[in-house]
Amino acid sequence: MRFSYVLFIALIFAMSGYSCREKGGKNLDQGEIHYNISYVGDFFVPKEFLPRNLILSFKDNKTLWEMTGMANSGIINLSNPEEGIFDTYFSVPPLNIYYAGKQGELYPGFEVMDGMVISETSKKAVICGLNCRNAEVSFPADREIVLDIWYTDEIKIKNPNASTPFNKIDGVLMSFFFLMGNTELHFEAESVYKKDISDDTFERKAKYSRVSKEDIIRLMNKMGS
Repeated sequence: MRFSYVLFIALIFAMSGYSCREKGGKNLDQGEIHYNISYVGDFFVPKEFLPRNLILSFKDNKTLWEMTGMANSGIINLSNPEEGIFDTYFSVPPLNIYYAGKQGELYPGFEVMDGMVISETSKKAVICGLNCRNAEVSFPADREIVLDIWYTDEIKIKNPNASTPFNKIDGVLMSFFFLMGNTELHFEAESVYKKDISDDTFERKAKYSRVSKEDIIRLMNKMGS
């Protein structure tokens, strides 16, 4: 992994802080968070098809993480505990597939992050008007390299990271990263909105073909290889 890039991003954060928009105040129970995405690595699909933004929609402990690029390519992670829905949707036109996971199961694609260690620190920051705490992440390959993530408990979602590698973090992620195959994806919150979210947002999506976990992992890794 290109940790030098990640450390550079962390240094910029420490020196300059965040500049983002916050509309709606603290203790939101429904709304959206918009994140910028940056990439490190090579991709199977053309870069113009890669998502440039991530949107987290949330309501009553239901979450929808949506990364969509050109021609509706991208990845969606849906968690609706009330309905027992824990889906991963993957699109690279003309392919549209999904995997129906189980409660407590990690979303497909995060296997490369297995073994990482998360340690909370006393560092604090304000991101998009929300008080945030810091945690440091290290990996088995090199425990000397430490990466920062930032999260807040001022958005009211229960277990927001339950199906991600950051499931030990009891708060909504505001600055974080994911690894997919040989590729790194970095996310920085740019705006937080109070917004009425329809319950239909968290229903299972139509027009996707259901596949096994192994199949969706293989195709996701191919995109990030």
